[in-house]
Amino acid sequence: MKVIRRKKRKRHLVALALLFLAALAVSTLSIRFPTFKIDASAAMLMDVKTGKVYYEHNASSALPPASMSKMMTELLVLKNVKEGRYSWDEPVTASKYAANVTGSEIGLRPGETLTLRTMFEAMAIHSANDAAIALAEHIGGSEREFVKQMNDMAREIGLSRQTVFANATGLSSHDLQPFISASSDRETVMTAKDLALLTRYLIHAYPEILDVTAKTELRIPEKRLTLHTTNAMLPGEAFGYSGNDGFKTGFTQRAGYCFTGTAQRDGRRFIAVVMGAPDARTRFEDAAKMFNYAFKDSGVPAVARWFVLKE
Repeated sequence: MKVIRRKKRKRHLVALALLFLAALAVSTLSIRFPTFKIDASAAMLMDVKTGKVYYEHNASSALPPASMSKMMTELLVLKNVKEGRYSWDEPVTASKYAANVTGSEIGLRPGETLTLRTMFEAMAIHSANDAAIALAEHIGGSEREFVKQMNDMAREIGLSRQTVFANATGLSSHDLQPFISASSDRETVMTAKDLALLTRYLIHAYPEILDVTAKTELRIPEKRLTLHTTNAMLPGEAFGYSGNDGFKTGFTQRAGYCFTGTAQRDGRRFIAVVMGAPDARTRFEDAAKMFNYAFKDSGVPAVARWFVLKE
């Protein structure tokens, strides 16, 4: 009798095991994994509300982010204004360093003054390097001191040690070495994951930033100048994507073409990060692939990971 009971128990356990394996197989088949190909060096797709990651490629590698690092400059400006240390209407004066830096610019002259808000919007919309440096010197006293604040804030909001800020603009140290007052000792590096986390933090803590990054143009009457957005995914632009309302582009020879974007549809908002794309078109096409997957095909996440937002 004992032998018969053992055999029955064994058959019962085998049946349960087979049932479990069958259920697992059906469950696995129901998961929709991404079928798109990303051509950039690194990428990440994250849900803003939950922090859930739906796609990642080389997302923990420290790479040059170019002007996407200006998002940390934006964060420190927003924080200082919110806490009452500075106001949007106060004047910010351009130093000789700010006025002569390379890359995207307003075209500031040494000693020229614009409001803090105008400088901020020029940096966020047009990626103006002269405005970013003027803001960093205004808030930090010098770019080097401001960079210390950038790295302190990175640790405070939970970015990894892989991410290191070296200046306020994301330019390479080679570009900044001609300027004595520049912070040019190191290179800025960030991970795609940290860029997504930084963007998520900005959207949660300072949602008004989206009112700025959604603009396609910035008029500066004092200079009789209109600056155009660098974000070609905004609706109406060359790679316009419905629901996109920001966030930040970047390019240097070291970094390649980069883009961090956010888009919202039907109450769901995602962040797509692209680093090291071979050309300007590819960075936006790669972001569009991830957004399409997020909004249409991501019934079950391909990567079961969550990140806790520190506020």
